[in-house]
Amino acid sequence: MTTTPPDDEARPDLQAASELLRALAAPVRLGIVRELADGGKRVHQLVTALGVSQPLVSQHLRVLRAFRIVTAHRQAREIEYTLTDGHIAHIVLDAIRHAQESGTPRAER
Repeated sequence: MTTTPPDDEARPDLQAASELLRALAAPVRLGIVRELADGGKRVHQLVTALGVSQPLVSQHLRVLRAFRIVTAHRQAREIEYTLTDGHIAHIVLDAIRHAQESGTPRAER
């Protein structure tokens, strides 16, 4: 008798995509990616653009760096963050546009 492996083992591509979407699943992280879609930014620029605290931005940047969604480049005494891959910006910007156009309701809990 042959056994079928669980779906996540059978489809590593789906597992990887799931982890990527999980890493993006926070409004502040989506905002960071949206801001970085226009080019590299420093933390203080992200704080101003998003209207949230510096520690909160830094915390979310750590998550995005851990998932290799953003990279950090030191420039003098500051660090500039950029998107590792432009495809991420397309995913996030398309999701934001879709939500705006369709008025997607929040899931019932």
